[in-house]
Amino acid sequence: MFRQTLLTADSASVSDVISEFVDDVINAVPRLLSALIVLVLAYITIRLIRSGLRIVLENAYTPQEGLIVDLLVTVVSLFLWFGVILVVLKLLGMGDIAASLGTATGFIALGVAFALKEMIADTVAGVYLLQDHDFNEGDLVTTASVTGTITRIDLRKTRIRTDDGDLVVIANRDVEKRWTQEVSEGRTETTPESE
Repeated sequence: MFRQTLLTADSASVSDVISEFVDDVINAVPRLLSALIVLVLAYITIRLIRSGLRIVLENAYTPQEGLIVDLLVTVVSLFLWFGVILVVLKLLGMGDIAASLGTATGFIALGVAFALKEMIADTVAGVYLLQDHDFNEGDLVTTASVTGTITRIDLRKTRIRTDDGDLVVIANRDVEKRWTQEVSEGRTETTPESE
């Protein structure tokens, strides 16, 4: 008799657990569908925003400044997807996690920005150098104790070929601080970038 009571109690608790699980799944389906719809709509919307932003920026920047366009489109995309992730978490009933994630991301971004401050300085200086019409590939310049011809300007580094044929790679933050362009008539023109 005791054994039958135990079996009945066990089967009742298993039945309760299964019933509760099925109820939770049924209650979660609308939230999952909502989250899935938001993800699909966000994917389409972000693709459209990226395309539109790329068209606008490509009209604003020259083809040589394509790196700037790529950087800006990527940064905007990251912010948009982060917002979508927070909305999806909120729809799934994880609002507290979304809030914590937002706060934690702010602190992480601050730490990453501090750790990468020189890389960020190089990138910002690279944007300025790429937009400067007086600083182009093929120009003869003197910067950071190096005189030579600019062979390439990237977002983070500038490559200068010296008269000896050596290729010198200089961080853009060092180039942007001060550089001198050698003018063909034999005179030099100093162009300070930091104003």
